[in-house]
Amino acid sequence: MPHRLHADAVTLGYDQRTISTDLSVNILDGSFTVIVGPNACGKSTLLRALSRLLVPSTGQVLLDNTPIHALPGKEVARRLGLLAQSATAPDGITVADLVARGRYPHQSFLRQWSPADEQAVSAAMAAARVSELGERLLDELSGGQRQRVWIAMVLAQQTPIMLLDEPTTFLDIAHQIELLELLARLNREGRTIVAVLHDLNQASRYASHIIAMKDGAIVAQGAPAEVFTESLVERVFGLASLIIADPVTGTPLVVPKPRVPA
Repeated sequence: MPHRLHADAVTLGYDQRTISTDLSVNILDGSFTVIVGPNACGKSTLLRALSRLLVPSTGQVLLDNTPIHALPGKEVARRLGLLAQSATAPDGITVADLVARGRYPHQSFLRQWSPADEQAVSAAMAAARVSELGERLLDELSGGQRQRVWIAMVLAQQTPIMLLDEPTTFLDIAHQIELLELLARLNREGRTIVAVLHDLNQASRYASHIIAMKDGAIVAQGAPAEVFTESLVERVFGLASLIIADPVTGTPLVVPKPRVPA
């Protein structure tokens, strides 16, 4: 059965270069879906198509059974939030002003800034732990701080579906875990989360559904215990590994084997 967000037989690429052909995928409602795969396998390209940033040359992406490109941008932004891999902001913008832009989809001629918007921004900044940075210029912040500010902006959007392209980039390990715990909590509260991650063990620990890609195609999908097998890791990543149970969560833990015997 189709879910709220799905791609139907899409062909994706840039200019004359095709990345994926006849690709179909359902984003399971209420899931924490993580897309994994080697570099340049099509993970971010798929996420861009799902978010309406990339128009398929064939096929279509549907949001609530409507072709996503037939919907007004503001309407899409009320249903679907995106943290892009290389987000840009105007020069001289403060943290608070950037996070407040997450409320733009909820504004209209008849509905201007409201206490509900103020509350949403404050809650998002607190969740991303950037409240104390509100008056700082974005340009003054470290890479990790900026990443948390972008995350706060997406949180302020308060959409039922969130797409995040490598959200742990620039974050140290403590902030990576903090962010993933936050996403897991939002998922438990009912949001559908889709993220591109490179760390297989983080994906295994936090995701409820894994999509593994290689060469623009989906080669496996399912629960982490179904996808993360020694044969799959070697097939997709060319990496010999041992799969053991995570001693904390019991989820699959990928232990790489040395490429050259000691």
